[in-house]
Amino acid sequence: MESGGTLTRSGPTDGRGGWPAALFIIVVGFFERIGFMGLGGNLITYLTGPLGMSTAAAAASVNAWSGTVQVLPLVGALAADSRLGRYRAVLLAGVLYLLSLGMLTVSSMLQTSRSHPSSCHGTATACSLPSTPSSAWLAFFYAALYLLALAQGFHKPCSEAMGADQFDPTARASRSSYFNWFHFSISWGYAVAATAVTYVEENVGWTVGFAACWATMVVYLAVFLLGTGTYRAEQPVDGSSLARLTEKFTFSRKVVATDTERLLTAEPEEGKGFLVKLLPIWLSSLVFAAAVAQITTLFTKQGSTLDRRIGSLVVPPAALMCFISVTFVTLVPIYDRALVPLARRLTGHPAGITTLQRVGAGMAMSCVAMAVAALVEAKRLRAAEAAGLLDRPDVAVPMSLWWLVPQYVLIGLAQVFSYIGLEEFFYDQVPDALRSVGLALSLSILGVGSYASGVLVAAIDWATTRGGGESWFSDNLNRAHLDYFYWLLAGLGALEVVVFLYFAKRYVYMNKTEQQNYGD
Repeated sequence: MESGGTLTRSGPTDGRGGWPAALFIIVVGFFERIGFMGLGGNLITYLTGPLGMSTAAAAASVNAWSGTVQVLPLVGALAADSRLGRYRAVLLAGVLYLLSLGMLTVSSMLQTSRSHPSSCHGTATACSLPSTPSSAWLAFFYAALYLLALAQGFHKPCSEAMGADQFDPTARASRSSYFNWFHFSISWGYAVAATAVTYVEENVGWTVGFAACWATMVVYLAVFLLGTGTYRAEQPVDGSSLARLTEKFTFSRKVVATDTERLLTAEPEEGKGFLVKLLPIWLSSLVFAAAVAQITTLFTKQGSTLDRRIGSLVVPPAALMCFISVTFVTLVPIYDRALVPLARRLTGHPAGITTLQRVGAGMAMSCVAMAVAALVEAKRLRAAEAAGLLDRPDVAVPMSLWWLVPQYVLIGLAQVFSYIGLEEFFYDQVPDALRSVGLALSLSILGVGSYASGVLVAAIDWATTRGGGESWFSDNLNRAHLDYFYWLLAGLGALEVVVFLYFAKRYVYMNKTEQQNYGD
C-alpha cells in the first residue's frame, strides 16, 4: 500500500480501487461524523450549560475551536503528503479520536460529579446550577478538545482525498460523483449526531453522550481497517519532500504578476506557484464560511429560546442541524442523477457546470439564508416583547422552533453547492502529489471564516457595550440583536458574491481538459 520512495499509484490491473474501495471511505465518513459532530455540534450548549459560560464567550470559544478544526487539516495534509501517506494519516486520526473522546468522556464524568450531588442522578436536567470548574479541569478539558481538533486535522483532508484517489484521473465524472455521494453519506452522520446524540446528551447525560461518540469512533476505525485490502493509495514523496512541498507553495516568477488578470491566468511552471493562483478564490470565500459558522453557535442559541415541545418531548436546539442533513440527502441524489445529466447535455461539461459556477451559486444562497435568519429573529423579538418576556430569558418565547427550519434548509442548499464545489475545486487544482493539501486548503476557508466570525462577534460585543448599551449578543437574547448581525452577514455576503464572480470568470483551470473544453 504505502512505503517510502517516489510517488506512485497502484494500477487498475491490481484489482484495487474504484467504487468498492471508495465505498469503505464513504461509510467511514458516516461514522466519523456521528462521533465528531455528536460533540462538536452541541458544544455551545455544553459550554453555556454545565460550564456556565456567557453566550458571547461561548460563541467566541466555539468559533476559535471550529476555526482550529478547519485549519489543522493543513498540518495533517502536509504530514500525509510528505511523510505518512494518506492511509497512515487516517489510521492515526482514528487513534487520536479514541484518545481525545475518551479524555472528554472522563472530563464530563468528573464535572458531573462536581456539579450534581447524588440526588441529581447525573442527568442533564436534574440540576440547573453548574459549579465553577477548576483550572486543572479546564486545562484537561481544553487539551482533550484540541486533541480532537488535531484528529480531525488528519482525518478530514486525507480520508476524502484517499476516496477520490480510488478513481483514475480520466474518470472525472465518477470522481465528481464520488464527492457528491461522500457528502450524502456524512449528511446521514450529521443527522444522527444532531438528533439521537444531542438528545442523549441533554436528556440522559453528557457523559453518556460523549461515551457514545467514543464508541462510534471504534466502529469508524474497524470499518477503515476492514477495507485495507481494497485501497490503492498515493505514496508519500521521497526524502526531500518537505523542501519540494515548500517550493511548490512559493511564487514562481512566471506566476507573480502586477495585475489581477495576469495573476489569475498565468500558468504555473512545473506545479510551482499554484497557491498564488488559488488565493483570490480562497479569500473571496471567507464571508460564506463566516455565515456557515453560525450553525453551531448563534442558530443553536436562537433555537434554545423558542417553544421546543413536541407532545411530552423537548427537542434539543442542536437537533435542527438535522435539516441540513435532510437537505443534503434529498438534494445530492437529485443533483447527481437528474440535474447533472441535464446540465451535461446543455454544456458538455462532465459535471454539468464548472466547480466555480457551483460555488458561486451556493454563496448566493447563503446570503438568502442570512436574510431569512434575520427576518425570523426579528419576529422572535417581537413575539418576546408581545408576551412580556423581554426580561424573562428563562421562559420559552411563544413561537415554535420550526420557524428556524427555513434558514437551516437554505444553509444546507448553500453547502450542497459551495462546500462540495470548493472541495472538488481545490482537490483538482493542485499538483497530484498534494491532493490532501488541496482539500485542506478548502477546509481552511471554513476555519479562517470561523475565526473571522469570532473576531466579528467580539468586536461588535465590545462596540455595543462600551457606552453602557445592550450587546447584540446579550446573554438575555430577548434584549439582544442577532437580527442585526445576520443582516450584516447578508450584506457582506452579497458583496462577496460580486467579488467572487469577478475572480471566477477570469480563472484559468490548471486541468487542461477542464480549461480547454469547459472553462468558465
